[in-house]
Amino acid sequence: MANLGLYRSRKHNMIAGVMGGVAERFGWNANLLRVIFVIVSVASAAFPGILVYLLLWLVMPKQDAQLNAPSQ
Repeated sequence: MANLGLYRSRKHNMIAGVMGGVAERFGWNANLLRVIFVIVSVASAAFPGILVYLLLWLVMPKQDAQLNAPSQ
């Protein structure tokens, strides 16, 4: 079963799994996305980035455990 939605990752999480979930959804590197997010946040005085992250944390559901299980 393919993961078509946007979920907070259980596999690639550091704080809440938001950036890991976005990276998994689009097939990007989670660590690179985190670095880019931090750079953009700091360049914009950090407040919008923190606000966006908190909003995504509240809105994005946690990934189902079934989606992480290896298929047989």
